[in-house]
Amino acid sequence: MVQFAVLFHTQADSLITIVIVGVRNCYLGYSVTKYEHCYGRKEEVTRMSAKANKAPLDVKKKIKAIEDQFEMFQILNEEGKVVNEAALPELTDEQLQELMRRMVFTRILDQRSISLNRQGRLGFYAPTAGQEASQIASHFALEKEDWIAPGYRDVPQIVWHGVPLSQAFLWSRGHYMGGQMPEGVRALPPQIIIGAQYVQTAGIALGLKKRGEKAVAVTYTGDGGSSQGDFYEGINFAGAFKAPAIFIVQNNQFAISTPREKQTAAKTIAQKGVAAGIPSIQVDGMDPLAVYAAVRDARERAVNGEGPTLIETICYRFGPHTMSGDDPTRYRSSELDTEWERKDPIVRFRKFLEGKGLWNEEMENETIEKAKEEIKAAIKKADEAPKQKVTDLISIMYEELPYNLKEQYELYKEKESK
Repeated sequence: MVQFAVLFHTQADSLITIVIVGVRNCYLGYSVTKYEHCYGRKEEVTRMSAKANKAPLDVKKKIKAIEDQFEMFQILNEEGKVVNEAALPELTDEQLQELMRRMVFTRILDQRSISLNRQGRLGFYAPTAGQEASQIASHFALEKEDWIAPGYRDVPQIVWHGVPLSQAFLWSRGHYMGGQMPEGVRALPPQIIIGAQYVQTAGIALGLKKRGEKAVAVTYTGDGGSSQGDFYEGINFAGAFKAPAIFIVQNNQFAISTPREKQTAAKTIAQKGVAAGIPSIQVDGMDPLAVYAAVRDARERAVNGEGPTLIETICYRFGPHTMSGDDPTRYRSSELDTEWERKDPIVRFRKFLEGKGLWNEEMENETIEKAKEEIKAAIKKADEAPKQKVTDLISIMYEELPYNLKEQYELYKEKESK
């Protein structure tokens, strides 16, 4: 119950404060317990009132407002049911079937590559199972004239872009011919330096813009790559010049053995595009239709002069980081593996297509057998490639040999001729 009001006037700061005094407290944005305190603290009361009326700078609220913008985009749920009808991409039945064939082929390629690696017939290899939607559906949204700058896990994309499978096997073996992209195929060799392809992509994209080409440059990295300096330089440069680039971060939850939450304080990787001033989106990377729709939209905007896009695909690699001794059981639980296996992109897409009468077991088995035959032929061709020589390595690096290598080149040339 209010008893009376007292008016204080402080000339020092020209502030008039009205104090409403209650039985045991006074209301000024802070609490006092004794009636007489409201009289003995006139200056303090005035200062506190001014502070209460001042809007605080809530930086955490601002960060949360940014994070809340990046709700994961999804079209198919884990059961293969459409949950976002309005976002369904305009793909024909034949295109949907072809996308499924490519995803199944890529899964078989991964299984066979792991087997070849264990036999000693394949060198460096980074497994791809679980990431087929992120990789194949994103590539499916591109055109032949687009450039791809892949990371070392992104061999499937350049194979579907036109690089012969036999050549991809040679790259894995460290053969110099594996890095020689065929004429007319707009792709760089897979980048071993994590994140470096982002800088290359920004440059390629700017070149496409200056030439007036209706094409884009697309690159891939993992969540670990988004912690690299090249990542930030690449997206910033492309954003500043409105270069037609698509930056895809395949967030498979682990940078080798480091979980995503220990790599960055950011709730999403997509929000990192905000600092570069470029459109960004987080996508369900186990949903091929969502990935396709996001990349296709990004491409259309890029070729229309609207600049780059950053796309974070939430996915999971079922296997180890690479076949070079990584043991995922040391840093991932079987429960986590099982949780993500339920989201298998091939199983999800199969359910969707079967529901539309576009896919069946016979079609899948036919695709699997065809994949095995093509892989067998490709590895045979790779086996027949000439053994690489030191002179080969020197020749492909220099158009004109520097003086300090000419003598060495001649020595090796003579040695190799014997």
